[in-house]
Amino acid sequence: MVTRRLIGAALLAAISAGAQSTGFNVANIDKSAEPCSNFFQYACGNWIKNNPIPSDRSRWSRFEELAARNENILLDILQTSAVKTNGSPIEQKIGAYYTACMDEKGIEAKGLTPIKSELDRIAALKDKSGLADLLERQHAFGAAPLFNFYARVDYKNSQLMIGWLDQSGLGLPDRDYYFRDDAKSAEIRTKYVDHVTRMFSLAGYDAAKAASAAKAIMSLETALAKASQDRVARRNANNLNHPDTVDGLKALTPAFDWKRYFDKSGTTSLRNINIANPEFFKILNELITTTTLDDLKTYLTWHLLRVAAPTLPSAFVNEDFDFNQRVLTGAKEMRPRSKRCIIAVDRDLGEALGQKYVELAFAGNSKAKMLDMVRGLEKAMAEDIRQIDWMTPETKKRAIEKLEAITEKIGYPEKWLDYSKLAIASDDALGNLLRANEFETRRNLDKIGKPPNPKEWSMSPPTVNAYYSSQLNSINFPAGILQPPFFDAKLDDAVNYGGIGAVIGHELTHGFDDSGRRFDAKGNLLDWWTPADGKEFEKRASCMEKQYSEYVAIDDVRLNGKLTLGENVADNGGLRIALMAYLASIAQNRPDKIDGYTPEQRFFLGWGQVWCSSMTPEAERLRAQTDPHSPGRYRVNGVLSNMPEFQQAFGCKIGQPMVRGDNACKVW
Repeated sequence: MVTRRLIGAALLAAISAGAQSTGFNVANIDKSAEPCSNFFQYACGNWIKNNPIPSDRSRWSRFEELAARNENILLDILQTSAVKTNGSPIEQKIGAYYTACMDEKGIEAKGLTPIKSELDRIAALKDKSGLADLLERQHAFGAAPLFNFYARVDYKNSQLMIGWLDQSGLGLPDRDYYFRDDAKSAEIRTKYVDHVTRMFSLAGYDAAKAASAAKAIMSLETALAKASQDRVARRNANNLNHPDTVDGLKALTPAFDWKRYFDKSGTTSLRNINIANPEFFKILNELITTTTLDDLKTYLTWHLLRVAAPTLPSAFVNEDFDFNQRVLTGAKEMRPRSKRCIIAVDRDLGEALGQKYVELAFAGNSKAKMLDMVRGLEKAMAEDIRQIDWMTPETKKRAIEKLEAITEKIGYPEKWLDYSKLAIASDDALGNLLRANEFETRRNLDKIGKPPNPKEWSMSPPTVNAYYSSQLNSINFPAGILQPPFFDAKLDDAVNYGGIGAVIGHELTHGFDDSGRRFDAKGNLLDWWTPADGKEFEKRASCMEKQYSEYVAIDDVRLNGKLTLGENVADNGGLRIALMAYLASIAQNRPDKIDGYTPEQRFFLGWGQVWCSSMTPEAERLRAQTDPHSPGRYRVNGVLSNMPEFQQAFGCKIGQPMVRGDNACKVW
């Protein structure tokens, strides 16, 4: 299903020894900065100064800070479960996974033995007719060579899960990494080839054969990248909606044995399918035909090694870190093994670990408090829609219908995922990873032909994030984010509305951003806008696209206003409706100043401080090119420079950087 998240990825990170603050704090404010010149620096300057990026991180923010506190809880749960002799089935499972992951000595002793049978299976491939079997197996194990196959809600019938085929198969972070002609991109491509070469050398290839393998992989991946849609094109669901029959797919890609692939994947009865990028599969057919069998086997070996690397001996782990973290993100050190194992358990047994987390860390009244705030935000957004002067009554009516149809999931699932059929062993780290991936793959594909489960979550409870689902028309807030600095029951409502209130508003607004607006109240891809209203939306969205495209991420790299448009629309609209909801809540009883700040000033400080963050130059570059979210400083300054309410609260004048004036952008 289509989801729009508050941040680019779930964050479970190690906290540095020196990080201190846990929530909103006026001590984080840099009073030497001018709020009307750079509000991000004003709100966050002291936090940034006192919280340098840990050496095992490429980014440090309030998200990572909170995730690290959650991590301490998870570590205690896992360490306790690992030694418990009479634990519950859940405790036994998560304890065994953690034990196997932490068994560095055992992993070293086994070497490549745990993966040898899979490597031998690839080596034994005699002809391309057997490619379907190998690909299906690798896809089940969590690798994604050549293409991806999964269950997803039908764009045109939100009550049906169907099979989806999509582009995949790249080792670099994005298709454009294979083509950019700047010096940094060329350097990364060279280092990627070196990385692949070293990984094959570790797998036992001699120097010449390893170098040849890396060259073949780079050639094939570049061809796949050329056939792939870019990230901006994929933001428009219409570019991904290409329903077809399996017979049509076979005609498009006759060089691949689809019947054999679907039989092996347990989807024998599949008749209809969505091909997200037909042109990709047309070119894939040519690549399967023209690429030698040896090169295809080499490519499959590489993608298997990529998936397995974190659970292989330290030489593989170190090499994987060196390229994917040190080179791409600028992290100087690897995270401690315990932290990596926590992330692995959360990834593969998220709802099992999440049950224990919720028992310890999620207050019973948090759901009720969140629902009250959600209702207030929904009321404010409805009022905002009614007041809009550029939308016709017909489209306003449809927008209100969609808003009223949004459902909310808060904290954790009503029904926990059953892992009883997933075998976990305390001495088999790689096997646990592959079996967990296969468990999730089979569970996903089993949904084909059935209605979607509206109560299912796509994030684990400890996750410090939130998301909106276009096809379920739902907003979702895991327990992990319902803590300081986003929500703190001990603080005034102004700060909480600027924090979690704006997060709620952000997710609600995703239903009406450039991507979410294409889906109706039932989650179907349907244009419910009048042509005139659609043009008015695009005009206002283009203002925001232009605004953010002017921001420099690092050196010669600017933000991509088209890629970040949805998140920027959600930030701007979300904070506005959060302010509307907050002001409505204090209309009859206006609070006094606190710490010398008015309620409105504390609201904006609450927003500013949830985005306090720093990044390495490498991470700045990577995120600007791949992340649909703007950096924290622009999520603060970009939004507030568009808001007269902020400028009034802090007495900003025309001509100051935080006042865009006639150039201000507003969609919602």
